[in-house]
Amino acid sequence: MYQELGINQDIVDLINRCEKHCLEEFRKIDEICTYNSLKVLSSFRKNEISESCFNETTGYGYNDLGRDKIESVFKDVLDAEDALVRSQFISGSHALNICFFALLRPGDLLLSISGKPYDTLDEVIGIKENPSSLKSFGINYDQIELKNDDFDYEKIEEYLKKHQVKVIEIQRSKGYSTRKSLSIEKVEKVIKLIKNIDRNIIVMVDNCYCEFVNLKEPTAVGADVIIGSLIKNLGGGIAPNGAYIAGRHDLVELCAERLTLPGEGREVGPTLGINKQILQGIYMAPSVVAASLKTAILTSKVLDELGYSVEPKYNDDRVDIVQNIIFNDPNKLIEFTRGIQQGSAIDSNALVEAWDMPGYADKIVMASGSFTQGSSIELSCDGPIREPYIAFMQGSLTYPYGKLGLMKAVERLLHNIKGGV
Repeated sequence: MYQELGINQDIVDLINRCEKHCLEEFRKIDEICTYNSLKVLSSFRKNEISESCFNETTGYGYNDLGRDKIESVFKDVLDAEDALVRSQFISGSHALNICFFALLRPGDLLLSISGKPYDTLDEVIGIKENPSSLKSFGINYDQIELKNDDFDYEKIEEYLKKHQVKVIEIQRSKGYSTRKSLSIEKVEKVIKLIKNIDRNIIVMVDNCYCEFVNLKEPTAVGADVIIGSLIKNLGGGIAPNGAYIAGRHDLVELCAERLTLPGEGREVGPTLGINKQILQGIYMAPSVVAASLKTAILTSKVLDELGYSVEPKYNDDRVDIVQNIIFNDPNKLIEFTRGIQQGSAIDSNALVEAWDMPGYADKIVMASGSFTQGSSIELSCDGPIREPYIAFMQGSLTYPYGKLGLMKAVERLLHNIKGGV
């Protein structure tokens, strides 16, 4: 059955054996999937989504009924007052950038309480010099590191009592770090602390990779605004690009005017035929996120059985769709990533190499045999070429495809670990 992929029967047996240990975790994922599917379906019915919503607008994009209803659906499923969902966002990082510049003014202070944000924001914030950064506009930045994979509550309280902070940024997913991702319970606890000190502080959450993993989103526990990408969870592997910003109505309006222009805001922005794909994407998103989680759980169990350090463990509570495998060896990281590429649908013949990817300080090795370029809700694996050489694996449109991709990656890892950087 697996001969066409060149998979050794011993590897098939290993993965099937590990899969049996994961069935209880799979059952929990299915329950969450059903709950989130109900949220989506209820919103579709409430907003009377119809075929007419698939119609496109061009030019200025005035009076786009489908676009407005899409944003109403996202508002509902994210438990937010309002949402901005646009193909004009080219990535989650772009949406974060828009949000920063919409909410902050010269002299304001931005504080990250989850350590340094993702690498692609270094030049946005001004951690790395750039004449277009927040820093270049006189916006100040500081950060508080996590403590034992949780917020440093005492330090945050002390800091907020001494400084006038305008926006607090929280990144839930780990990015390219070794820390654990942040649970909704931890986010809720720290938001209560912040609001007890100063209710005017805007709490902004980078929710990428986390949507539909649990029963609640950060906006349901007090976050003022959240951001995510449509080529991650909520796009369901169907939306070809775009991102969302959701939360308080006044803040979403500010973001809309920064994305387009003051005075026009959300009233403009043609959809160019993308409405159907966005609606189909969020409709499929609970199931695709569930498939991604099952793939991550199985990967964790299999690589743990092979003696590698993994985070999370297969039976840990999940916060996002990302699975870490710590290889402590650049060649093993590269070969595993190459195996994921070979087990993918698109460009399976490509040999992955580490390269200087825009926005990153280190060389990055990345497998993404996806229908949409850079889509990390489809099966993908990447990591920086720096110690301890961690693979960050995520996504899979279906669980069987994820399982097959894992088989190929394990086969490549075990038989080609002498590959070069």
